Amino acid sequence: MTTIGIIGAGHIGSQVARKAVELGYNVVISNSRGPETLAGLVAELGPKARAATPAEAAAAGDFAVVTVPFRKYRELPAEPLAGKVVIDTNNYYWERDDRIPALDAGEATTSGLVQEHLAQSKVAKGFNHIRAREITTDGLPSGTPGRRALATASDFPEAAELVARLYDEFGFDTVNIGPLAESWRVERDRPAYVIRQDAAELKASIAKAPRTV
Repeated sequence: MTTIGIIGAGHIGSQVARKAVELGYNVVISNSRGPETLAGLVAELGPKARAATPAEAAAAGDFAVVTVPFRKYRELPAEPLAGKVVIDTNNYYWERDDRIPALDAGEATTSGLVQEHLAQSKVAKGFNHIRAREITTDGLPSGTPGRRALATASDFPEAAELVARLYDEFGFDTVNIGPLAESWRVERDRPAYVIRQDAAELKASIAKAPRTV
């Protein structure tokens, strides 16, 4: 069975882990404070989950989900993630992350910067414009009218395809918005951000998103 390495065990990371275990995935989850601090979460998740360091989670995963505060993206372990798909959930919150001029000016994207840091990985945007609790509550079977859609973006088609498969398993349709250079369209303060939308509605929101806010 596929193993997902999760780096970051906050709201999003823990919810992705819950749904992944429910679906039969193995999960190796980590945070910045040490595996021992995740004992309660791992006990809840059951035998398909274990806690580890970020480097260990990166090495153990067939692919990875990184969900750390954006200001810490340079701490992601590049070597054990080399060659792997990395799903990046980041948004830029300048109040937390400090001002980053390239992002303020619309000259870069958060996931693009993660891709630069993880140069040997295949980064895809995912799970960034949904509230954490809704990851485990809003999914519906494929073909259900009005099924919620989530967006992905990647410079690697195979990475976007993996996210689309995972979204479908989690109960969501996918809207692929192209390369990471377009991933800003579903970030904070844009029309798609944390709004429940089906695929048609999400595409419309993506199309009208302003570059800077």
